Amino acid sequence: MNVKLFLILLVLFVFASPIFAQDAAKESHLQWVAITSGFSMAIASAGCGLAQAKATAAAAEGMGRNPGAAAAIRFALLLGLVLIESLALYTLVIIFAKVT
Repeated sequence: MNVKLFLILLVLFVFASPIFAQDAAKESHLQWVAITSGFSMAIASAGCGLAQAKATAAAAEGMGRNPGAAAAIRFALLLGLVLIESLALYTLVIIFAKVT
């Protein structure tokens, strides 16, 4: 059943692809860039939020289990949070580079 559904969707996408081959105006292109930029920033922010929550929870659990290693865990947590947040910042930079 899944193979049949996959083939039907494949045929639909193949026949629908000439629609996107039309020559569009520049304003229409900028509109889609703005919409996809919003979606990409939302996805990046959601991913960063989930990763930061998981990292913070794991660090808190690690410090609770081994208070002697709290300094090392805190350093690793801050370094990890900075790297996770850089994903959202890179996405923001790419969005502004595409729009302009």
